[in-house]
Amino acid sequence: MHPLSRLLPALAAAALLLAAPAVARAADYVPGEVVVRLHASADQGDLKAVKRSTGVGRARTFAPDTRVLKIRDGESVADTVRELRARPEVATAAPNQIAHLAKFIPVDRGNSGTAQGWQALQWNFLEGAGVNAPDAWQHLLDVGRPGGRGAVVAVLDTGVAYANRGRRFRRSPDFWYGDFVRGYDFVDRDRDPSDQNGHGTHVASTIGERTNNLLGVTGLAYGARIMPVRVLDEDGAGDSVDITAGIRFAVDRGADVINLSFEFDDGLRQVRSSEIPDVLAALRYAYRKRVLVVAAAGNQARRAIAYPARSPYTMAVGATTEHACLADYSNIGYGLDIVAPGGGSDDTNDPACPPGAPDGRDIFQMTYPWASGYESTRARSSYRRFGLPSGFVGTSMASPHVAATAALVVASRVIGANPSPKRIMQRLQATAIDAGVAGHDRRYGAGRLNAAAATDPTLSG
Repeated sequence: MHPLSRLLPALAAAALLLAAPAVARAADYVPGEVVVRLHASADQGDLKAVKRSTGVGRARTFAPDTRVLKIRDGESVADTVRELRARPEVATAAPNQIAHLAKFIPVDRGNSGTAQGWQALQWNFLEGAGVNAPDAWQHLLDVGRPGGRGAVVAVLDTGVAYANRGRRFRRSPDFWYGDFVRGYDFVDRDRDPSDQNGHGTHVASTIGERTNNLLGVTGLAYGARIMPVRVLDEDGAGDSVDITAGIRFAVDRGADVINLSFEFDDGLRQVRSSEIPDVLAALRYAYRKRVLVVAAAGNQARRAIAYPARSPYTMAVGATTEHACLADYSNIGYGLDIVAPGGGSDDTNDPACPPGAPDGRDIFQMTYPWASGYESTRARSSYRRFGLPSGFVGTSMASPHVAATAALVVASRVIGANPSPKRIMQRLQATAIDAGVAGHDRRYGAGRLNAAAATDPTLSG
């Protein structure tokens, strides 16, 4: 994967203009037509006089005393409207304005070089097998909080490429310094939670990567701020003491949502609740403090959800593929709350999955171009190059979709200001797309995440 080219400075001003909501444009109207409403006292003779004097004809009535008239004399719409408004018989005259779908479609190049190349990669954000991000983005624009502005999401992971730190670390070019609030490194016990793996940056990018800047791809809650909390080392491993401290730190420092894209499962066995009482106590603490914790259900294809997602105080997230099917690695079982895009292969044992379908695509976000999820990066001496690498699939990738959507729900106030974790979970589940057997089930939980429906103020639930 080649590193992405840097954004040309000359495009910066244009990008700011493009960030405005996509609403009806003032200059868009049907050429050669005007809409005229005559006074109620006007008769057919008056209409004929208006037509003769202003060069219009072929009237079509579509409302009381209101007609669409064709311009016959070749004058512009604006000049004809002025002439009509000067006639005493005319109550109103206007262009036949054209409305447009109010949907925000950002310009981010992906790796195709085209302005909307992100759509070629981010199937997970589109309608269909994805979460329908464009409609969700528009809902937030409509209430003046684009991309979840005002919400804070803590990413407890391998760190995030959030800052330029000497010659070794560089902030991901699809973030800027204002996208972050202060975090902490509980692995090295310092104030620099820089990513030394790539996994945490990928997760954070799914949540908050900058959008509509002609660079990279998009983040689902691009207006929310990220709190980077490093609890996993360069190999993607972390102990319960650091994880507990990280959860409590995020709660006490003002996070609205916490994302946990890891599991207590080494592939041989799942950790039991009695072995992580400190972590479970921290999850209860977050719940009491009205902070939603979203966690990955696990990638071992087990019939039980892994901790910490298994805790009743978290929202457990399974993974689906590009075919809107349960992924073959995703844990299932009691306590699964919802599923979201994680990429990869379908579960061929699931009758809801299309038989013989090829593997679906991965989840693409900006991170180190040589990273592939969980591989060790200990030999790397620099963390300054970025790209859109393949190899990122899993419930780790599904979880931040839900965390980001939760941030959008919080920011939109669609269920009120400062909603409780329970209310947010209920909203995400009530607006999910049912999958598998009807109703809540052990494979898909409440169904597939639908960010558009979750943020739609016209929908109850």
